[in-house]
Amino acid sequence: MTADSDEPDRRESFWKRLLAGELPLEHETALFVGVSILDIVMTYTLLAGGGFVESNPIARYFINHWGERGMVYFKMGMTAFVCVLTQIIAHKHLERARFVLHAGILIVSVVVVYSFGLYLRTRGA
Repeated sequence: MTADSDEPDRRESFWKRLLAGELPLEHETALFVGVSILDIVMTYTLLAGGGFVESNPIARYFINHWGERGMVYFKMGMTAFVCVLTQIIAHKHLERARFVLHAGILIVSVVVVYSFGLYLRTRGA
C-alpha cells in the first residue's frame, strides 16, 4: 500500500468526522476562543475605563468608526478567521494546524496578561 492510496481514506475520515460534528483540534480551538474572549474583555475594560487607546492600528480603525462594538466584531472576526484557517490546514497537516493554534493561544495569552497588568497598575490594586 502506498501513501497515495491512504489519502482517500484519510480525506473520507476527515469529512465524516466534520459532518458528524467532530472537528480536529477541538480542545486547542476552544482554548484559543477562550483566550480571545478574555482579550476582548480586557480590551473593552481598559478602553471603557479611559486613558488607554488600542495599539493595533487595524483594531483602532474599527473602534474609531464603530466604537467598542466595532472592536468586538473585529476581534471575533479575527478569531473566527484563525479557527477556520486552522481547520483547513488540519485537513492536510494536523500538526501544523496544532502549532498555529498553540502559537495563537500563547500570543493572545501574553496580550491578556499584559492587559491585566495594565489594569492592575492603573486601578491601584
